[in-house]
Amino acid sequence: MKWIVGLGNPGAAYRNNRHNVGFMVVDRAAEQWGISVTTGKFKALVGEGMVKGEKVYLLKPMTYMNLSGESMRAFMDFYKVPIEDALVVYDDMDTPFGQIRLRYQGSAGGHNGIKSIIQHAGTQTFNRLRIGVSRPSPGFSIVDYVLADFTKEESKTLPDMIQKAVDALEYSLEQPFDKTMAKFNV
Repeated sequence: MKWIVGLGNPGAAYRNNRHNVGFMVVDRAAEQWGISVTTGKFKALVGEGMVKGEKVYLLKPMTYMNLSGESMRAFMDFYKVPIEDALVVYDDMDTPFGQIRLRYQGSAGGHNGIKSIIQHAGTQTFNRLRIGVSRPSPGFSIVDYVLADFTKEESKTLPDMIQKAVDALEYSLEQPFDKTMAKFNV
């Protein structure tokens, strides 16, 4: 069993924000894999299905970004699953827009959703798929930047970036994570 967690904030006001790109990737994966992510459980919207012969759970925590770890912890405790079977998808300002980066450990890097997950999981070692949103211009508030919608220009290439992320997720279901990193971290 594998479980994929897309980070974001609930509600229509946040739907197209940079901070919600994790939700966007999970939504695209759910569409591609025919999984309905609508069950309210574990302080999240959850869906399950079979992908490439693997049972897969998709989670979208509804706790708001800063408390994402609460939802993951509830899921882990209920299913008795290790964090090693998870893959967390989230926005990353240190990755250029249009790129994705896979990692299996590291600090929160200032990302409050990841900080919450590290706190509730008790480890910095878990699989991550970082979606590049770049950094704001000097003087621009980081909070305002991540809670802003993608620009018109960014929105043109956003679907390709999201699809590349879904392709990496799908590949990771059949291949070891280090092989997935080698293929998609280019």
